[in-house]
Amino acid sequence: MVIAYLDRINLSVVLSLPEFVSAFRLSDTDRGMLNSAFFWSYAIMQIPAGYLVDRFGSKYTFATGFVLWSLVSALTTAVTSMSQLFTLRLILGVCESVVTPASMRWIRYNFAEKERGAALGIYTTGSKIGSAIAVPVTAALIQYFGWRGMFLVMGLGCAVWLIPWLLAAPNDLRRPAVQAQDASKPLSIRELLSSPAIWGVIIGAFCYSYFYMFYMTWLPAYFVEHRHLSMQEMSAYSAASFAGMAIVAAPAGWLADRLIANGRDPIRTRKLFTILGMLIASIEVFGVFTASNSTALFFAVVSLAGLGFTTANYWALTQALTPQNSIGRVIGIQNCANSLSGIDAALLTGWLKEATGGFHAPFIAILVFLLIGVLAYHFLAREEFKPVPAESI
Repeated sequence: MVIAYLDRINLSVVLSLPEFVSAFRLSDTDRGMLNSAFFWSYAIMQIPAGYLVDRFGSKYTFATGFVLWSLVSALTTAVTSMSQLFTLRLILGVCESVVTPASMRWIRYNFAEKERGAALGIYTTGSKIGSAIAVPVTAALIQYFGWRGMFLVMGLGCAVWLIPWLLAAPNDLRRPAVQAQDASKPLSIRELLSSPAIWGVIIGAFCYSYFYMFYMTWLPAYFVEHRHLSMQEMSAYSAASFAGMAIVAAPAGWLADRLIANGRDPIRTRKLFTILGMLIASIEVFGVFTASNSTALFFAVVSLAGLGFTTANYWALTQALTPQNSIGRVIGIQNCANSLSGIDAALLTGWLKEATGGFHAPFIAILVFLLIGVLAYHFLAREEFKPVPAESI
């Protein structure tokens, strides 16, 4: 997960380089398009990826995607036009599409409800660590090798991790317990989408991810262009912002687990953590209006820490609302919503910035989406709205 996020975020650092923007003659809208390219294909492939992991298990679908996305990242070193770069980012999204459905399926089959929050917290911390180190690592590689060399080193270098991973990861599809649990027929997409609870998950996940995707795609540019930080300062501020999220995610999942183990209702407990985290995250809107860089950093760290409070529990809430044998496709649906928010955040931010001349409007948009997400989780993600087979309705 750390490696996947390194390859997703490295382009946002490159797009903050004045010489790169000038060489490719990019407008803010162009930068938004390039930042969104990964999420177009990633979103489209989420539901097919969910079917693949439900059919073939987690291990080899994940390994195949890992090899392919490493090669695509390395090939980025050869691009000479915006269209070539856009195409490779689309392909990268296809290759990485198996990451979350495969990982979430594996966790669902290997951890009980009272353990799942901590497991998901540790897993999702990988994305936050990846986000935290991606900017400084990318900036350092660019300094030593240039932006083309950075893509080559990062793509081929990270691929080495696949060797010990293949040796260590068991094949969940061959476990007898899994085969017994999968005896019943998974719910169809139509049956799943007829559930208000799944729509609560879809809307809530989109709104949660809008904020996070803004940070993935536009945070370096915000620090450089709005805060006038150097590349080194931008790297430090970005790492500190994502560190708040990484530190909180696993403990928040563990705390929810403890409450559930002591008799608290799983769905209500997961919802409480999810909604509270999104409300804390909404204070980020104050950061853009302050003149102080240190105060802006404070709001960035606290708001992302709040989002970390949500991170493990919103995934665990989805699993608590979902039949086990349909988990791959439900995770695919949810992660499709997450990915669509990446498209929206990248494009809408670029358009708002170009239309208004600054980052104030994009930050207000973040606040609006977070509040919509809170309402969706509160009113729709309920026990009585869980998906059921059509014949039982």
